[in-house]
Amino acid sequence: MKETNIEYAQALFAIAKENNSILEYSECLKEISDIVEENAEYTEFLDSPAIPLLKRLDAVDEAFKDKMPEHIVSFLKVLINNGRIRALKECIEEFMKLEMLESNALNVCVYSSVPLSEEQKEKLIKKLENKYKKTVDATFSEDKSLISGIKIVIEDEVLDGSIKKRLKNLKEVIK
Repeated sequence: MKETNIEYAQALFAIAKENNSILEYSECLKEISDIVEENAEYTEFLDSPAIPLLKRLDAVDEAFKDKMPEHIVSFLKVLINNGRIRALKECIEEFMKLEMLESNALNVCVYSSVPLSEEQKEKLIKKLENKYKKTVDATFSEDKSLISGIKIVIEDEVLDGSIKKRLKNLKEVIK
């Protein structure tokens, strides 16, 4: 199933690239993602076999036709037609990954036990950019459970330099 989601995202990404609209499509998909996340019943409605297909497709037109590019609306309709609307979130995530690869950017989440200063943030971003040879788009959050230090999540990789992690490792060694 994941492969199918990737294929849907790749198809939409190819269209976005062809139209030089990757950023526009990305912003629209983020907006749709937010709407769907805030209104879980909307996905239920769009996926319900009890509601005629034409009514569900018309609802998409009514909600997005004048607000989103035609290809985005068509993409949503294809997902509905193929019974894949519940995979929308995963398709959007795949689209965003493709966007990052295309732009040579890296999404990074940094968790610290205390807020980092702007200088610390800039230094960390520079180090990551030098290490990965990519532009870094970083999100910073405070996580008191770390006790001290930071944890960096880069896509599927976790760099954990927190005291919490060190204590956990020490505990495992003692066992």
